Amino acid sequence: MPPLSAAPAIKALAARVRPVNRRAANATRAYLDTLTKPPGSLGRVEALAVQLGGIIGQTSDVSPPACIVFAADHGVAAEGVSAFSQDVTAQMVANFAAGGAAINVFAGRINARVEVVDVGVAGDVEAPGVVNAKVRRGTASMLRGPAMSREDAEASLDAGVQAAGRALDAGCRCLIVGEMGIANTTAASAVLAVLSGQPAAHLVGTGTGIRRETLAHKISVIERAVNARPVDPREPLEVLASVGGLEIGAMAGAYIAGAARGVPCVVDGFIATVAALLAARLCPEVRGYLIFGHRSAEPGHNVALEALHAEPLLALGMRLGEGTGAALAFPLLDAACAMLRDMATFSDAGVDDSRS
Repeated sequence: MPPLSAAPAIKALAARVRPVNRRAANATRAYLDTLTKPPGSLGRVEALAVQLGGIIGQTSDVSPPACIVFAADHGVAAEGVSAFSQDVTAQMVANFAAGGAAINVFAGRINARVEVVDVGVAGDVEAPGVVNAKVRRGTASMLRGPAMSREDAEASLDAGVQAAGRALDAGCRCLIVGEMGIANTTAASAVLAVLSGQPAAHLVGTGTGIRRETLAHKISVIERAVNARPVDPREPLEVLASVGGLEIGAMAGAYIAGAARGVPCVVDGFIATVAALLAARLCPEVRGYLIFGHRSAEPGHNVALEALHAEPLLALGMRLGEGTGAALAFPLLDAACAMLRDMATFSDAGVDDSRS
């Protein structure tokens, strides 16, 4: 479903996204059957290799990866939808910068380039190494009015485009995109409710660990916000501006930029997948470049995955965000590339591949 309208800059970038190379994907599939194994015996690793073949070619690599963490605050936090106060966003950004978060640990295991981008933290971030791309100091409460202006929504997308460009210009061959922002599951659920047409009660989970009564309140806040300002789901930027978040827009921009540069993008959990759905609504060809890292414990994640016809690589019961699930899935991409590059063919190994 193409958008009715989009910002000129995003339109221009989306026009550069080419369909994945189906001929290369088919050639990769045929090559896999020449390797010293029964056809299809490596299951989804083979399907992953075929997808990577269509994106980057049969003999290319995905290392080193980049982990980009976008941080922003949400005005809807003032409505009591989260277990944590908004101050935690800035505190966690400082923790990312200091290397103390889960994503830092997991990124270190895969030798990833890590960049933390402040795209809308409400407070001042005084941590060294954090990129200041602040569009505004958090969104407004979606319950009281639009979360942001259309211009802010466009600026958030551009912040993601610029961050992806920095990573790829530094030599990274794969993007892992994560987020941090108190109350961002509320914003993501609201965006998904509009894009999918599903009621909020089918989408909303406990997020950071809220209680049952807070969960009911969270659902009510989303329902009231969505009903107060009906938005055409064919207008993704308007949806983002109405009920979304700045880091959600930034992630969508990063996906589009990665696809335009022809690299795979590993999608994390619920919020990252909602951003991926937003990106795919803005530019349908982006979908071919998305590899889904894991299935989140958030109930709305299944709805977002179904909308994208996606099956994640892992299911670990995670719901942290930050890009952690995508970072844990990355070694599977690396292994798929190594299989194509290093595994012997029947001919090379002198093994008889005839079957009775």
